[in-house]
Amino acid sequence: MPLTLPEPDEREQEHSRRLCDRIAAAIGRGDGWIPFSRYMEMALYEPGLGYYLAGRQKFGAAGDFVTAPEISPLFSRALAHQCAEVLRLQSSVACVLELGAGSGVMAAEMLAELERLDCLPDHYYILELSAELARRQRETLQRRVPHLAGSVRWLHSLEGLSLHGVIVANEVLDAMPVCRFEQSADALHLLGVGLDAGRFVWRRRPADEAVMAAVARLRPAGDGWPEGYRSEYNPRLGPWLRMLSDHLASGAIVLIDYGYPRGEYYHPQRGDGTLLCHYRQRATEDPFWYPGLQDITASVDFTAVAEAGTEAGLALSGYTSQAWFLLANGLETLYQQALEGADERTRLMLSKQIKLLTLPAEMGERFQVIGFSRGIEAPLRGFVLQDFSQRL
Repeated sequence: MPLTLPEPDEREQEHSRRLCDRIAAAIGRGDGWIPFSRYMEMALYEPGLGYYLAGRQKFGAAGDFVTAPEISPLFSRALAHQCAEVLRLQSSVACVLELGAGSGVMAAEMLAELERLDCLPDHYYILELSAELARRQRETLQRRVPHLAGSVRWLHSLEGLSLHGVIVANEVLDAMPVCRFEQSADALHLLGVGLDAGRFVWRRRPADEAVMAAVARLRPAGDGWPEGYRSEYNPRLGPWLRMLSDHLASGAIVLIDYGYPRGEYYHPQRGDGTLLCHYRQRATEDPFWYPGLQDITASVDFTAVAEAGTEAGLALSGYTSQAWFLLANGLETLYQQALEGADERTRLMLSKQIKLLTLPAEMGERFQVIGFSRGIEAPLRGFVLQDFSQRL
């Protein structure tokens, strides 16, 4: 555990202990072992105790990490321009569906910008599993756009929904449970979690046929993995995109997250994968540190996303960096508009926001955008300036 991590208070520690007891019980039922994907699922989504389903503040400067919508309203406004393009192409009731809306800031800013563009959707849906986050989203919308808050509807599932419009997800894929694997000299192992003197520890078991088949799809880009090479893959990606495809009658899906094409993700030099945890604006690589109090993420294999989307019957619309996507959707114009009449302090703040969103060393290239469509012939504007689909 990094010494720089602040110690949780007693209430938080008790919360984590309760979740640890539940995970330990699952390990006991699993003959002393559970796959890491199950551990990650419980740590993040166990009802009442998982990181995303409990009450701690997660987003923004007072939380554990800051997302692009929290950094600058210009991010959401630019994304709204992509949504507006798709909404105007719909011949039926046009809607937006946001998956995992965080604090609600992105929804509020997107609705405000869509109103300015005279392109408000007939409905703005939010699929949110956390009642606590849904409450915060309602508060944010009532505070920022009270006259538009009534158009937002919260969903617990997509059952019965046939959407004409746009599905957007910012930093959702990285929080999906992943399978971890390890390559030895002559065998592939699935990494899981066990107990040693009451503490969670890594354990490994021989990979079954399903894991070997999944990793085999990664091997062409990872030829020559050294002994002890560890990484991960997302086994739920295919079913998840098939679900979205099943509910998209016409329109587009836009997914934004940090990650790499497969050739970079599974490079032999990336020998321990991409697993990363966040707690109070600090990063740690130890997923067993106070489960339930820290976020656990893995970068996105965008080649796998492209494969899953096209296998689900969607057309790949493009793949680019966050910087190019935002610029293609009018970020520079939005920035100039925000500068009009602004004082010096605001100008400096806006300049800093633009740099964070677009510079390669910040979020500009580390975050990627991939788009899919159904029933749209023209290219989506977000991928017109630069489309890196050939890298997938």
